[in-house]
Amino acid sequence: MDYLFVYGTLMKTLSNGMSRFLHSNSEFIGNAYIYGKLYDLKGYPGAVVSNNPSEHVYGHVFKIKDTKAVFKVLDDYEGIGDGKPSDYEYLRTKVTVYFENGTEVIAWFYAYNFPTDALRLIASGRYL
Repeated sequence: MDYLFVYGTLMKTLSNGMSRFLHSNSEFIGNAYIYGKLYDLKGYPGAVVSNNPSEHVYGHVFKIKDTKAVFKVLDDYEGIGDGKPSDYEYLRTKVTVYFENGTEVIAWFYAYNFPTDALRLIASGRYL
C-alpha cells in the first residue's frame, strides 16, 4: 500500500482542485508529522527532512487508491517531470511518518529541493 504525507496545499482542510482530486482518489488515514523543517515559499510551503526529533512538520496521511494514476497527476502538479531532478522544486521521496498514537508508516512525501537559507522558517511546523 502506498501512503502519502501532505503538509500544504493538498491537506484535507483545504478545498482546491488538487486537494479535491487527492481526497477523491485516496482514503484519509489521519493527522501525523515528520521530522523536518517547514518554510514559507510565499503562497505555499516547502518542507525538508530533519534528523532532529524536536523539529516537526505537521500534516495529513492518505492511503492512495490507484498509485500510478494519482502520482502522475500529483507529480505534474508539484512540477516533477522527465528532466534533471536538480531542476525540480520538489522531489517525491519516502519518509517515516509518525501518528499521535505512536504508530508510524513509511509514506511518500514531496520534499522541497532548493536551498532554504533565504526562506522564512515556519517554526510551528504547521502550514495552516
